[in-house]
Amino acid sequence: MSDIITIGSATMDVFVECEDANIVSVRTINKKAEFMSYPYGSKIEISDFATQVGGGGVNTATNFANLGYKTGAIFKVGDDIYSRGIFKFFEDKNVDLSSVVQDKKDSTGFSIILTSFEGDRTVLAHRGANAHLKESEINFEAIKNAKFLYIAPLNGDSNKVLDDIVNFARDNGTYVCFNAGSTGIKKGFNFLKGILESAQIVVMNKEEASMATGIQLRPDTRDEKFSEQLIHPDLKAMFNKLKVSDYQVIVITDGGAGAYAYNGKQYFYCPCFDGPVTSTLGAGDAFASTFCAALHKFDKDIAKALVAASINSAGVVSEFGATAGLLTFDQILERMVQNPDFTCKTESV
Repeated sequence: MSDIITIGSATMDVFVECEDANIVSVRTINKKAEFMSYPYGSKIEISDFATQVGGGGVNTATNFANLGYKTGAIFKVGDDIYSRGIFKFFEDKNVDLSSVVQDKKDSTGFSIILTSFEGDRTVLAHRGANAHLKESEINFEAIKNAKFLYIAPLNGDSNKVLDDIVNFARDNGTYVCFNAGSTGIKKGFNFLKGILESAQIVVMNKEEASMATGIQLRPDTRDEKFSEQLIHPDLKAMFNKLKVSDYQVIVITDGGAGAYAYNGKQYFYCPCFDGPVTSTLGAGDAFASTFCAALHKFDKDIAKALVAASINSAGVVSEFGATAGLLTFDQILERMVQNPDFTCKTESV
């Protein structure tokens, strides 16, 4: 029996570095966007590439196991060279793969990850089997017997199983940690709300939170300096719309700007833990899953869980690959002791 069951995607990722990549910023009065660009119609030399196993289901299962939890994983793959690479990856990870679904008629998920000189990335993703997980293929008995169910973003038609999964977990007393993905969010808030009502922890990034709630963060103007406030008022509005149950903790991550949390009584802000940035891929998975694990380990201490999550995600971005820099709880605690001034700021409702 596993302490934690994760459900999500599994992919084979190819990382591509190119020194000719340009970062182009586009701004309007209401928003700002950045794009990675290459000279059109040209043959571009790549400076380096590497192959890694990834996907939200893989990354979070690896992290939970590394943090010392008995972990089982549910994801769907094909029967090809990429699925064999994924199974090979898990040989020394101490993760139960008995609930993994393998379909000979489908292809394993595959991604090409274009990394920039700043360490950020653009992902070209082929979902493959990740988008075709069916209710009949899910090991509900494993979910019933677990203490926690961690739901990473699901792709395509796999989102159709979300309602059944979270309702089953709720009815059987399994704690639900839900990391919302853009595919499910695009189905609309009414679809999302039904899932939020059964989840004790909800994590999404700022862009996903904006998409889910329909609320845009206003930029600073001459008259209003939102950036000088601990919690942007539009961020507070997002939290209040997303928190649909009394027992919930909502977390919104903001990349290099840090992360925020809300429990109905307090707002929390945690900056990013300082360190080198090699690649940001996997940082979100590391943060969300570490927060869920740390909230359990630290007896629902939200501020301490945010700090632990920030430290572990900083370890991930310091290495090339989504799981290479993951830390154990002992290593996280050691860095917390070494950096006593790294703490969260709070604001009461």
